[in-house]
Amino acid sequence: MRRIILSTESGADLPSDLAAKYDIQVVPMHIIMDGKDYLDGHLPVQDIYDYYDRTKKIPSTTATNAHEYTKFFANIRETFPDSIIVHIGYTSKASSSFQNAVIAAEDFEDIFLIDALNVTGGLGAIVLHAAQVLEKEPGIEPEHLIEQIESTVPKSRLSFIPGSLEFLKAGGRVSNMASLIGTLLKIKPCIELKDGKLVSTKKYRGKMSGATEKLFHDYLKEFNVDRHQLYFIYSIGLDERIKERMDELAEENGFEHVRWIQAGGMISTHSGPGGFGVAGLEK
Repeated sequence: MRRIILSTESGADLPSDLAAKYDIQVVPMHIIMDGKDYLDGHLPVQDIYDYYDRTKKIPSTTATNAHEYTKFFANIRETFPDSIIVHIGYTSKASSSFQNAVIAAEDFEDIFLIDALNVTGGLGAIVLHAAQVLEKEPGIEPEHLIEQIESTVPKSRLSFIPGSLEFLKAGGRVSNMASLIGTLLKIKPCIELKDGKLVSTKKYRGKMSGATEKLFHDYLKEFNVDRHQLYFIYSIGLDERIKERMDELAEENGFEHVRWIQAGGMISTHSGPGGFGVAGLEK
């Protein structure tokens, strides 16, 4: 029986212990500071914010290129001979990474590519769901696994509040960014994935502590999320008291398992310090 190996990008922000548990292979995206290229996952996130504090410049990010994907897929095959690779990719609507994976996959057999149309915890929720299906059904046919993953993609719901509008604007990924002008009004936008695009859907005012509670309330009101598993995402700098309060709210709303995920370099570069998000799968 040929083994199925799951892969994704660093922009999924998979916790390292879960990636190791399920043998999920992660290819790094890139962070650029002063013309120097750093691999996401190999650069401490705090270095990004220290760089900004020092220079007042916000780093940029770039996708994994086709050559890197070719090497990445080849390494998987070397480590797991005769494997079938199922790659669950970062949304193609906000990065060229998925298209580069498509180009690289032309040189291989038995590689299946799925555009998750999501990022960070929203992407991670899909990848981890696929890993759990594989764990329960190790003999599942690849086609059946792919069907399950593809049916999960539209059920993955991600909402987040960036820690800094300046970082969000510099990232250039939010399609309706012009509507967010008003930083002097202390606006905290809710960003969601709509058809794979990052879109500002709501605006909160006031302190981050109040905004995160409103976000979670609106999230649960809008989406019928499976209470078995919930993911909270944060970027460095989020107040610990907010984390404690969100854990309380998750328990009050019947969630059995909650996993906090720290945003990596790719996501933190677009969110800024102190960001918060929530992700889960609808029933």
